[in-house]
Amino acid sequence: MFAVIFRAEVATVDAEYAELATRMRDLAMQDYGCREFTSCMDGSSEIAISYWDNEQQIKLWKQNAEHLVAQGKGRTQWYKSYSVEVVEIVRSYGSGSQTAALQRGK
Repeated sequence: MFAVIFRAEVATVDAEYAELATRMRDLAMQDYGCREFTSCMDGSSEIAISYWDNEQQIKLWKQNAEHLVAQGKGRTQWYKSYSVEVVEIVRSYGSGSQTAALQRGK
């Protein structure tokens, strides 16, 4: 399993941002195999983590035409800076239903 960790320093958030973020999340999960997507903001810092079965899904998602438009708007309108890390999960453990669901696959 893989995770994509997106971190950003937010310049501004507006209604279009919220709408597009929801659309991108739904598209990633419905069409590209994203298992889970979680995001949060604290002041001007945003972090989003998405979980995937393989790197190919992530690469295809990164190349999606709507996602490319959203990335461009992020760079020019919403973010002061951002970083993306793609990591392979070597081990996962914990308690509760969320951990169990990720370990066995939804």
